[in-house]
Amino acid sequence: MTYQSTLNLLFSSKNIIPNYHCDTQKNVISVIGGLDSETSLYMANIFSAYKIPQVTYCFFSPELREKTQLRSIYQMVPSETNQCTGVVRLLLHFQWTWVGIIAVNDGQGDTFVQILLALLSENGICPAFIDRLPPFTSTEDMIDDFFLPRSKENLSFFLTQIKMKVFVISGDTHTMISLKWFLFVAQMDAMTEAIMGKVWIMTAQWDFSLHTFERMLNIEVFHGSLSFTVKSKEVFEFQNFLHTVTSPWPKEDGFIRGFWEQAFMCLLSDSEVDKAKKRRCTGEEKLESLPGPFFEMSMTAQSYCIYNAVHAIAQALHTLCVARQKYKTMSKNGDLLQTSSQQSWQLHPFLRSVSFNNTAGDPIHFNERGELETGFDIINWVTFPNQSFLRVKVGRMDLQASPGTEFSINEELITWQRKFNQVQPFSVCNDNCQPGYSRKTKEGKPFCCYDCAPCPEGKISNKKDMDECSKCPDDEYPNKDKDQCLPKVLNFLSYDEPLGITLTFLVVSMSVITILVLGIFIKHRNTPIVKANNLSLTYGLLISLLLCFLCSLLFIGRPQMLSCLLRQVIFAIVFSVTISSLFAKTITVVLAFMATKPGSKIRKWVGKRLAYSVVLSCSIIQAGLCSLWLYTAPSFPNVDTHSMFKETVIECKEGSVIMFYCVLGYLGLLSSVTFFVAFFARKLPSTFNEAKFITFSMLVFFSVWLSFVPTYLSTKGKYMVAVEIFSILSSSAGLLGCVFSPKCYIIILRPELNSKEHVLLRN
Repeated sequence: MTYQSTLNLLFSSKNIIPNYHCDTQKNVISVIGGLDSETSLYMANIFSAYKIPQVTYCFFSPELREKTQLRSIYQMVPSETNQCTGVVRLLLHFQWTWVGIIAVNDGQGDTFVQILLALLSENGICPAFIDRLPPFTSTEDMIDDFFLPRSKENLSFFLTQIKMKVFVISGDTHTMISLKWFLFVAQMDAMTEAIMGKVWIMTAQWDFSLHTFERMLNIEVFHGSLSFTVKSKEVFEFQNFLHTVTSPWPKEDGFIRGFWEQAFMCLLSDSEVDKAKKRRCTGEEKLESLPGPFFEMSMTAQSYCIYNAVHAIAQALHTLCVARQKYKTMSKNGDLLQTSSQQSWQLHPFLRSVSFNNTAGDPIHFNERGELETGFDIINWVTFPNQSFLRVKVGRMDLQASPGTEFSINEELITWQRKFNQVQPFSVCNDNCQPGYSRKTKEGKPFCCYDCAPCPEGKISNKKDMDECSKCPDDEYPNKDKDQCLPKVLNFLSYDEPLGITLTFLVVSMSVITILVLGIFIKHRNTPIVKANNLSLTYGLLISLLLCFLCSLLFIGRPQMLSCLLRQVIFAIVFSVTISSLFAKTITVVLAFMATKPGSKIRKWVGKRLAYSVVLSCSIIQAGLCSLWLYTAPSFPNVDTHSMFKETVIECKEGSVIMFYCVLGYLGLLSSVTFFVAFFARKLPSTFNEAKFITFSMLVFFSVWLSFVPTYLSTKGKYMVAVEIFSILSSSAGLLGCVFSPKCYIIILRPELNSKEHVLLRN
């Protein structure tokens, strides 16, 4: 029928002779149509051969245009790819990720589905199902198709999907009739509740116009639907023009005649009234009296496209005529363009480059593919029980707009389906994964269907539906719900906290006690018990113990470069002086006993020079180790964000762990030698033999430092520093107490024992 009608436009109704130019051929300059892509394609097969421009107001996919090379077709609509992009942007705006797709079962429907599926996949949206509507052939065949049991089964399946609320529908005016009957069948099967809980998103080919046989269909199922329409404006004086259309018009126009008789359910001819036994049109019928679904008084988007098509051809013809007149004037002999009338092929360059503003103020021009450069309006359909409806423009989609403004929508203007109670519906395969969880793919399911897995330790998700949990910055840690990062507390041993205050108090207390002991020994320096064991070594030992206590203060407070450099080094050297002083005292006792034997050659070694040499040589070795440590890999302030979960450790990083344990190892070696010498000298006869006290003090020293190493390695942050300070204080206090408390006891409480007579008596 399309081919027949197309040829009738080119030739007289009786003589159709393709490929021949004869008197029967009409001079067709351009054609406007058809209503759908299939009809337009059939028409183009003929018009392209004659190079006749065809201005259509339906959508052609880019693939179809390239495949068929339809160079004579001009679209008064944008690219269908742009429309699919708009659909996806709409779905993303409302976060609808689980949608159904309905398209016509033809080539145009296949193309729409392919384009849309690619865009959906790129943007994280899943099609719950893809169903096809049969192409419109005849009303009877269509109704028979939808009453088949298989169709009803398929219909029940997707309409009863609980979590799928959104359907994207592609189809033109004719194929939309199939959808209306589709839903009509559902209502007859008591599925009204399921239908009313859906949001229908329709493409620009959609038209709400109803045929007379559709009067029984209830359009309320489309209440709250959203549709894309080609961007349009109200044309000046259009409604006034419609008021002038009366019943005499259809008598001169066969197309309007059929519409008039169907819309008003009357006949224009008396003879036909008798045959059909229907009433005759009165002549008082007015278009404004028709319900909206049968005729709208405002210009629809499709009508606007036809309006623009007529003006585009008129503008191209005008430009062609002006050009012909110009060349005739410029030509000397008037040979140029002196054909009797314009030829259709001459219109192409002028139509391709046409550019003007229509009476509504919209710019009209084609791109390089022959598509109109314009956007889409987003329409919200509001229906009423009396079968009337209202179009509400709620947004737009225009890819030619500046970046960031291509898509806009006003949610406050949208009227949703009554079942949603004006609350935005959700259409997802499953509930969103809340912050603190990440999506976990379900085996064999689309990527929109997933489980929610809690974030692992140390990671968070602060948004819904995150694919992966992310780690917090180094200076932050996850909260209990794993949905946000909290700043870590700085961890270092401070003077302001209870632990720091306690340790500082112990340092000061032990230092004061040491000073008191030193004062007692200075005051009683001439007594036998003080003079008996090398007074200089005793003073040196007490001063070194005092420094041991005070060096603990270097470990308290926020680590700085200077404190990190000095604290381990000073502690090691001072402690070496302390242990070497004890070793010198012990070796002096041993040598003094051996020197008392007749003929002993060791007597010349006994004296202060030996003691000083022992202290100096042992301390120099430790000082050399510390110097090497400072030269190769000194300690430095470090920020450790990984050792503790909720805290950032501010610490002094030992530049070389090997050197650190070498220094400690040397102290252990020196202490061991001192212990063994003192142990063997503990029973030597002497009134004031310190060897047994030194032996016991070294046992205390070993106990402290042997427990220090595992405890030090098992603690972190400020508690590691506290362990080292406690070890320094306890070992120093053990030396102070074990070595000097017996002497202080005699000096203060038993002064009668601190006399020369008592010493001689004991000896």
